[in-house]
Amino acid sequence: LSYLVITHYKKNAEFMTGSPPASRLWLCTFSLSVSVGAVLLLPLSILSNEVLLFVPDSYYIQWLNGSLVHGLWNLIFLFSNLSLVFLLPFAYFFTESEGFVGSKKGVMGRVYESAVVLLLLSLLVLGMLWLASALTHHDVARESLNDLWERYLPYLYSCISLFGVLLLLLCTPFGLSRVFIVTESVLVKPRLLENIDETASCVAFEEACLSKKLAGKSSCWISVNLDILKNQFLSIQARRVSLGKTDHSGAPQKGCGTLVSVLHHPAPSLPQVLCVLIVSFHVLELLFDDTAMPRGMEDPLLGAASFSMFGSFGAAVQVILILYLMASSVVGFYSLPLFTSLLPRVQDTTLTQIIGNCVSLLMLSSALPVFSRTLGITHFDLPGDFGRYDWLGNFYIIFLYNMLFAGLTSACLMRSITRAMQRELICAVGEHRFMGTELSVHFIVKGAGLCYVRPQ
Repeated sequence: LSYLVITHYKKNAEFMTGSPPASRLWLCTFSLSVSVGAVLLLPLSILSNEVLLFVPDSYYIQWLNGSLVHGLWNLIFLFSNLSLVFLLPFAYFFTESEGFVGSKKGVMGRVYESAVVLLLLSLLVLGMLWLASALTHHDVARESLNDLWERYLPYLYSCISLFGVLLLLLCTPFGLSRVFIVTESVLVKPRLLENIDETASCVAFEEACLSKKLAGKSSCWISVNLDILKNQFLSIQARRVSLGKTDHSGAPQKGCGTLVSVLHHPAPSLPQVLCVLIVSFHVLELLFDDTAMPRGMEDPLLGAASFSMFGSFGAAVQVILILYLMASSVVGFYSLPLFTSLLPRVQDTTLTQIIGNCVSLLMLSSALPVFSRTLGITHFDLPGDFGRYDWLGNFYIIFLYNMLFAGLTSACLMRSITRAMQRELICAVGEHRFMGTELSVHFIVKGAGLCYVRPQ
């Protein structure tokens, strides 16, 4: 699936079969596959727990246990960090390299240069990590190289995960707002404050006028294109038929239409409101319950109890919300002005843009389990190395993060709902005044026909 997606967007001129870019294509494919695995990691773990609760003694699902889930989390953690730290940077350096001065032109010269640059970058990053560790731990200078190595890599992973979670904090509320706007524009809604009788009369008069013009009985039809008149006549006739159906509908149908119109704007915002409510409840849990803090576990205990107080239904809602938040974060990421240049285009995406997209998606997806657990969307504790980040045990960081997410999402949501409702009310009131009070339809008698004049 990842390979098909990349080949759908890649620029064909840069990828030739058997050429050096093909290796970078496979590196990007591997990284995107890891991203998909990271997105599905937490939802599949929650669903696995519910399956074990539903059929605990089935022989055919004995392979589904905590050891398998723990191993999958460790593999995703390993491959995601391997892709972020080594594979994708190597692919980018290989793209920009030309070989050392004086070396033979070819693939190996570019490989050597990319490897050297990647090694220098790794030394630079390790030096910065050692400096940061020395500032926070005063006894770091007396530690052995092995101890430093055991500390550096987890510290590096913790920094990468923190950056990804902060990026999700920025993208997700903005993406939720964008998804609401798109959903609001797609949904079909009944019209408010429209006088059906007056509208039907105006449409009937306009249809009669166009019919006279098409029959050649009007003196003003010569300057109008006949095809345009026919299209206008057909559209007006269809509108008259639809208004006739609306006018003959009963009171219950009109009442239901008004109810749908009133409930239209809260409907697209239901997932956003649900997310805000869950996060707000999690804030209260953080204040009064120490177990609400995200923590790691060595061996996931699957099949013991549901991770939701509402049972399987709550677990299904958690899965839907996690996937919805991921989709919203991707939409918000590509909607931000800073990252719009990374938006892939079909058959017109360069190799550098593909690498940038893989890095961005991998960072967002690998931070998704930590993001979901930090916000309290699910109470499934993070297995393996995902739960060993240093900042996960800091109450002030977790509490502030939840407050910021709830505040930003509420602000974006209220802004979208307010603007949408204001626009609908202005359109409805403006059309009502247009049809009933201020403006009127004027007809000028010319010969045997009626010429309809639109108000300016």
